[in-house]
Amino acid sequence: MKNCFQLLCNCQVPAAGFKKTVKNGLILQSISNDVYQNLAVEDWIHDHMNLEGKPILFFWQNSPSVVIGRHQNPWQECNLNLMREEGIKLARRRSGGGTVYHDMGNINLTFFTTKKKYDRMENLKLIVRALNAVQPQLDVQATKRFDLLLDGQFKISGTASKIGRTTAYHHCTLLCSTDGTFLSSLLKSPYQGIRSNATASIPSLVKNLLEKDPTLTCEVLMNAVATEYAAYHQIDNHIHLINPTDETLFPGINSKAKELQTWEWIYGKTPKFSINTSFHVLYEQSHLEIKVFIDIKNGRIEICNIEAPDHWLPLEIRDKLNSSLIGSKFCPTETTMLTNILLRTCPQDHKLNSKWNILCEKIKGIM
Repeated sequence: MKNCFQLLCNCQVPAAGFKKTVKNGLILQSISNDVYQNLAVEDWIHDHMNLEGKPILFFWQNSPSVVIGRHQNPWQECNLNLMREEGIKLARRRSGGGTVYHDMGNINLTFFTTKKKYDRMENLKLIVRALNAVQPQLDVQATKRFDLLLDGQFKISGTASKIGRTTAYHHCTLLCSTDGTFLSSLLKSPYQGIRSNATASIPSLVKNLLEKDPTLTCEVLMNAVATEYAAYHQIDNHIHLINPTDETLFPGINSKAKELQTWEWIYGKTPKFSINTSFHVLYEQSHLEIKVFIDIKNGRIEICNIEAPDHWLPLEIRDKLNSSLIGSKFCPTETTMLTNILLRTCPQDHKLNSKWNILCEKIKGIM
């Protein structure tokens, strides 16, 4: 397998890999369920492979995670608070498109080709043929937006892509038995007052293929697509299992996976946005309005203006809070650290401390 795979690589890979010849292409499947490792495989193949006449199909599945598009805003797209509570990973991919939820009931398929051979509709038609080969009664159609619809209304697959100088890839999801409740709750942002030019996802009705036919398991679907892909490209119908952490097979891949996990990539690449919102706090049996205006650039607070009634929280303390947050990550962890440090500089007054804690919890709630 190693020599077979190295043959497709450019000259960065040792020449020993070119002893054998591969005629047409490969079908690969990751043994990892880590979203960052699997996204790193995509990056590595895109950056290092010579795909002229040798297309690649890559199957991968992830443990529960939310994946946003290259130009999206995670605060606008998903429920980050719920994700933190449930331990759900957030990833930003290098392709465009909208936000998707992955779990082990979803199959990810990546079609790698040269830029000239890039054809999303052809790939989707191939998946449709594979599905109909397994279950001829399935009504699945590809749309002009490159989605796959079941029964004309339920989305079972969404598409995104990346086109490089000579290489391109098109990847899509295929919903088999995904947790629909989790999907809908995680992909619903609770944050109010966001203004952003980031690419926004388009909500859709979704359905699992397993709901339509209980025999359509992930394994059955992957084998069906692999068979159709092999027939179409006239290659060996064999799925090669790969370990995406194997540096002998993918030199430098772990540094790619590490970069995809950084705060600077996941949050810092968010297009500039602002938040203009308000919330209420209970004070002496009445509700007081707190107004919040924040501009965020590269994931960091650029402008911060938190307004509260002077009789509730002294102006001097509010100004300290506003100035201390500027330049910090728009992140509850960093905000907690900063506000705890700042609290030590304030007068040791129980009522004041209580108000301070209430305000800080509210601010972190919008992060």
